[in-house]
Amino acid sequence: MHGNGRHQGSGTGRVVVGVSGSLGSLAALHRGVAEARSRGAELVPVLAWEPPGGELGYRRSPCPPLLAAVREAAEQRLRDALDAAFGGADPGVPLRPLVIRGETGPALVQAADRTDDLLVLGRSGGLLRRRLRRSVTAHCAREAGCPVLTVPVPELLHELEAMTRRARWHLPVGPAPELVAAKG
Repeated sequence: MHGNGRHQGSGTGRVVVGVSGSLGSLAALHRGVAEARSRGAELVPVLAWEPPGGELGYRRSPCPPLLAAVREAAEQRLRDALDAAFGGADPGVPLRPLVIRGETGPALVQAADRTDDLLVLGRSGGLLRRRLRRSVTAHCAREAGCPVLTVPVPELLHELEAMTRRARWHLPVGPAPELVAAKG
């Protein structure tokens, strides 16, 4: 699953999908399969990883065993995401997973380096998380040399985020009490 993002092949397009394991990236994987199937293309799920503390931190205090463990954890996270998305079944398209060391946005742009590629991204995290992190989607849309498709957040994710917020604030999670009373 290692890769540097440069690929040689038959010249057919590829569908490169950013994978993190989030519900948004799992939705992107499913859309990526549909796109790959309709194009007769290869599906390239990509998970980017960085050393703890980033590259600068690693250069200051290199620890090869830690680096190997983090890389192995990234490979396992990609396998787990593929299992979660496809339930262990064959997605029905050629599949070439890649784990790339690097910041997510640049790694995805590097992986989707052909003009006939399609880069598929899902949205993940809540509003606060998206504001605190650099936007991978914006970076890819700005820098990619191929089309970029952003998959909307699944409705289920909206519902889960709302339930999490309600639970965090100790509000009832089930139906509103007035709706329950109206039914009775």
